[in-house]
Amino acid sequence: MEGCKHELEISIPAEAVEAETLKVTKTFQDRAKLPGFRPGKAPASLVRRNFAGDIRQQVLEQLVPRFFDAQAKEENLRVVGTPGISDVHFHDGEPLRFKAHFEVFPEFEPAEYKGVEIPYRQPEVTGEDVLKRVEELRESKATYVNEDPRPLQDGDYAVISLESLAGADAPIKSDEVVVLIAGPETLDGFTENLRGASPGDDKEFDVVYPADYGQEKLSGKTIRFHVVVKGLRRKELPEVNDDFAQDLGDFRDMDELKEALRKSILAQREAEAQREAKDKLVDKLVDANDFPVPEKFVEKQIENRVEQRLRSLAQQGVDPRSFNLDWEKIKEAQRAAAVREVKASLILGKVAEREAIGVTNDEVDREVQRIAQQNREPVTTVRKKLSEDGTMDRIASHIQTEKTLNFLFDKATKTAPETESNPA
Repeated sequence: MEGCKHELEISIPAEAVEAETLKVTKTFQDRAKLPGFRPGKAPASLVRRNFAGDIRQQVLEQLVPRFFDAQAKEENLRVVGTPGISDVHFHDGEPLRFKAHFEVFPEFEPAEYKGVEIPYRQPEVTGEDVLKRVEELRESKATYVNEDPRPLQDGDYAVISLESLAGADAPIKSDEVVVLIAGPETLDGFTENLRGASPGDDKEFDVVYPADYGQEKLSGKTIRFHVVVKGLRRKELPEVNDDFAQDLGDFRDMDELKEALRKSILAQREAEAQREAKDKLVDKLVDANDFPVPEKFVEKQIENRVEQRLRSLAQQGVDPRSFNLDWEKIKEAQRAAAVREVKASLILGKVAEREAIGVTNDEVDREVQRIAQQNREPVTTVRKKLSEDGTMDRIASHIQTEKTLNFLFDKATKTAPETESNPA
């Protein structure tokens, strides 16, 4: 049939149907409680007549999957999901006939996947990058010292309490918020209205949140606040010296710290650059391979994408139920991306099969240990939990995918990104 859809017409011999019917009838006979008979002593003919519907259903449940699986195996069909059954012909003394509708894994020969051209530049780390990271660490170790009361000025850290009076969907209240006057992350409304204020002052003013503000529940809103200035603080940064390095970890001096930072920055940039290159590589493979994909896989991927979006909204404090959403349109909008993602997964699986890229027990064990350490739970407890909920299979699949991507990246032909290419 069309795409990955298949249909089988299956006929089960009457002898097999009768044998299964007798077996099922016997189980009912052993348990049946009929008037005038002790349990298990009622005649089979009477049991068969009284429980005809239940017996028929159990015979179908036993025979249909068994004969379908045998037929699919005989025809080398890799079935996706559970088949739909229709046109059931089930009469005493006759073969049991039915039609099974289902999807199969697509069979395709992958296009050439070695030597795929991808833009990639080996990342570099400059001394300036390292110094910037040192400053970030220095900022993280900053202390804030209370100062004597005076009017607030740019660069001061104001300690305030605030409460929303109007404009917010839900009340906003906090007893202590630290605001950097004229800081790059400070909204103009706070800076302009707090500049010149002194500890003990209380004010009411409006704050306009930009449309692209990080919290959707505040973006684009104008909120009126009642603010009390409780104090001001001065930020003190530690000196950058060997003591600073030793305070951060197992480093003898600043040179060791800087080298460790250089390696860390390089590893991070390599991971980001390779991930971007691998995404482009997979896009090229998807474009180069034209084959149908099972609709069940696409539907599942659409569900995953929608669920991820809902979780993202929830984390931002947005309740999707507060919107009148057309879920069918939302799902349809995700279809094209879902189809590409399913194709990518099937292509990577085919490459892994061709190149014998597998997963070892040690690799899975290391990931389980990492999860256990992250969750601060015993390894045995985590392993049992992951095995019971099916996560172990997903872990192995993820490891195989990453190994396959690494293989493809190693075999790829790396070219200079377009912005760096020399027109000459």
